[in-house]
Parts: sequence; C-alpha cells; structure tokens
Amino acid sequence: MNKRILIVSGVILAAALTRLFPHPLNFAPLGAMSLFGAAYLSDKKFAFILPMVAMFISDLFINNIMYASYYNGFTLFTPGFGWIYGSIAVIVIIGLVFLKKVTLPRVIGSSLIASIAFFVISNFGVWLSDPDYPLNFAGLLLCYDMALPFFKNTIMGDFVYSIVLFGGFEFALAKVPQLEKA
Repeated sequence: MNKRILIVSGVILAAALTRLFPHPLNFAPLGAMSLFGAAYLSDKKFAFILPMVAMFISDLFINNIMYASYYNGFTLFTPGFGWIYGSIAVIVIIGLVFLKKVTLPRVIGSSLIASIAFFVISNFGVWLSDPDYPLNFAGLLLCYDMALPFFKNTIMGDFVYSIVLFGGFEFALAKVPQLEKA
C-alpha cells in the first residue's frame, strides 16, 4: 500500500472518530470524508469502502458506549443506518463527479450538495420509518420541516470539515511530493 492511500485512509478514519467528541447535533464529518475519499483515492472502490468502514467503526463506539443505554445489548447497526450509509454512497458519487479537479469553489459547492443529499436521503428514511409522520406527501413535508433546525449544522459541519480535510491535504501535497498520484 502506498503512502498516499495510508494517509488518506488515516484522515478519513480520524475525521470519523471526531464524532466521539462533544459537538453540536449534526455537525459531523460524514459529507467531507466521503467527498475527500472520492477526490483523493485513485481506486474508486476504496472511495466508497473507506468512509463506510470509518463510519461503521465510529458508530460501534457511539452506539455501544455513548448511547448504550438506548439499546438492549451490543448493537452493530441502528435503525435507519441504511439511509445514512446510502447517503455516504451518494456523496461519494457527488465527489467523483464534481471533484475530478480539486479547487476551492468545487470543494465548497460539493460540500453544499453533499449536505443537501444527506438531508434529503436521511430524512426520507425517517419519514418512512417513524410512525409520527403520515405516509403521504404532507407527512414527508412535515418530516423535512421538523429536520430543518438540524440542517444548518449539517451544512456547517460539511463545510468546516471539508476545508480542514481538503486544505490540510493540499498543504501536505505541496510539502510532500510523494503524496502525489503515481
């Protein structure tokens, strides 16, 4: 495995593990780390696999240590995890499309699109699974309306993490030529 893959993998895992630290609700690295993998991993199957594995590892800690009292025993997956992991795949596709060339405007735009994709997909899953929302168009709109207060933090989290991850890696590329693609 080359140095670039190890560094990118480590950055994605470190970003996911920041979820273990106190933070505002929905201020998370999910979108940024998914875009980051799409932009910097040459083997695109790793662009899908690594953010999901990193998310899964952080989920194991969160579900079984921080929120253990909510579950009966060890928990591999929470309800609705498929919608969240599905949104990771969609965000990777967004990164593959828009970040073939990494520029600040593309990173910022992709970050915003990633936030919107996560909001739409994850809350669609909530609407389908939460009996508080009627399974009609009005119920779907109500679900999205109830989620709007959290959307600001999703946008800010994706933006901040994107700037840190992409900016840090671009700085490293300028200082360590071995990180360039072969």
